[in-house]
Amino acid sequence: MGNSSSLSYLNLGDNKLTGTLPKSLGQLSVLEDFYIYNNRLEGVVTESHFYELTQLKEFSASGNNLTLKVRGNWFPPFQALDFQIGGWNIGPSFPIWLRTQKMITVVDISDGGIQGEVPTWFWNLSSQIQLLNLSHNQFVGEVPIISTPSWLVGNGDGHWIKYLGSNKFSGPLPLISTYVTELDLSNNSISKGLSYFLCEAKNGSYQLEILNLGENDLSEEIPDCWMNWPNLRVLILRDNNLIGGVPRSMKFLSNLRSLDFRRNRLNGPFPSSLGNCTKLHKIDLAENEFVGKLPSWLGLRFPTLVVLILRSNKFDDELPQELCHLKDLQILDLANNTFIGIIPRCISNFSAMVKGKAEVEDFELHYSYDWGLLIESAMVMTKGNMYQYDTILVLFTSMDMSSNYLSGHIPTSITRLEGLRSFNFSKNNLTGGIPNGIGDMKALESVDLSENQLYGQIPQSFSSLFTLSYLNLSDNNLSGMIPLSTQLQSFNPTSFQGNKLCGLPLLVNCSSGGKTPNHEYEEDENDKDEVDWFYISMAIGFALSFWGVCGSLLFKRSWRHAYFRFLDRSWEWLLAKAPIC
Repeated sequence: MGNSSSLSYLNLGDNKLTGTLPKSLGQLSVLEDFYIYNNRLEGVVTESHFYELTQLKEFSASGNNLTLKVRGNWFPPFQALDFQIGGWNIGPSFPIWLRTQKMITVVDISDGGIQGEVPTWFWNLSSQIQLLNLSHNQFVGEVPIISTPSWLVGNGDGHWIKYLGSNKFSGPLPLISTYVTELDLSNNSISKGLSYFLCEAKNGSYQLEILNLGENDLSEEIPDCWMNWPNLRVLILRDNNLIGGVPRSMKFLSNLRSLDFRRNRLNGPFPSSLGNCTKLHKIDLAENEFVGKLPSWLGLRFPTLVVLILRSNKFDDELPQELCHLKDLQILDLANNTFIGIIPRCISNFSAMVKGKAEVEDFELHYSYDWGLLIESAMVMTKGNMYQYDTILVLFTSMDMSSNYLSGHIPTSITRLEGLRSFNFSKNNLTGGIPNGIGDMKALESVDLSENQLYGQIPQSFSSLFTLSYLNLSDNNLSGMIPLSTQLQSFNPTSFQGNKLCGLPLLVNCSSGGKTPNHEYEEDENDKDEVDWFYISMAIGFALSFWGVCGSLLFKRSWRHAYFRFLDRSWEWLLAKAPIC
């Protein structure tokens, strides 16, 4: 490589290159742009790797397992615009050499094992940095005001992105420049409330589109200042200690695509202010204290809604039929509330669950701009555990209505959802049988119908669900033989306990002779039961008729005399007609 003296541009990114970074790289004196991100390189990078790189402007090498070892007073020979070494072992000290880079606009030193406070000189330098990624280190202290260069005033082109998440930053939220478009301070120890941060903006000119403050120690109520942030597309406040209701001013967030308030202490009815946020793809209000009936407009105002998660609240009453208008819905989680009534028969209208993928053309997984660091995610209960789906979220489909008070039969229309991967109706009051057409749901990976009042046999079509990896039918009134298949016999016996089932994997034979019968035998047993009931009914009818006649003769004297006179006349008539021997 060192012999390519005229090489100025080299892009080897997104491959599977292994080994070390050759020292001959440092001989490329006219190299300006070098991209080797997302490979499998290992080893140590020293000053000699940059020895003659005087023209270097862009160095993008994040996503490798490299270690940077340079002197504390190292003065790089270049003045870079873009320097990205995220994932390298850089720490524990902050890289002092960055102070020499007077023209830098992109810095990625994320996941570098760096500890301690960010130097003041770097916070001052960061005002000119368009993309700053300090995430996944162990930085401490407060974050100062996040500003942008003065030359931006009146010329607000470009995107200014600050990733400071997954550190140990503390104190209150910092004020930000009106030109910042993305701020990630998630997974820190930021405390106090949102009022100072949100309500200092007075004129609605803020360009912030993505705000991630999840997993902090934010408290107090959510302030009613959202009219100042009209460009927001993603709002994440999950895993904090926020209280109170959702403010009315959120109706001004007409561009909002993703809303995540999971695991707070928010209360009140379903937020009516969200009715104006008609572009929403995701709503996650799980694990709060919301109450009341779901409004019918929930199924009418969000034509592109893909994820609706309301689990672990205090919602009640019947499920509105209008929910079935959410044709692009892929994940529906209403578990652990107090819903009553039946499961709507129209759930087959969830066409994304039929096809296994939403048709929303602009359903975004990567909300960030050129760097794509913020990936849409959803927490989903499936296979008995909670999982976070992100990169494959667009392909996952799930329906969870467990731990409610739903009654009636499982609608047979659910079998039309051939793209559904997981459904959980456990811990309800459902009756009737399991739909026979469940075998048509070829994508099923997880089924939980436990703790209901289901009866009848397990449909034979279960045996054709080759993708099924989790099944729980325990604690119902199911009976008969467990269908034979490679899948069903491999499950733990607890998946079938609390029923009247027999056959493997249970240690219960389906006949006293020790032979495993087929379903024809069970039908014969059912026929035998019907015959037994016929004889019982006949005996009861005879007894009632007998005592109906004899009882009336015993207690009614005039009827008794008339009856015996009738018998005497009948006997005399028979004797008169009988032939003389």
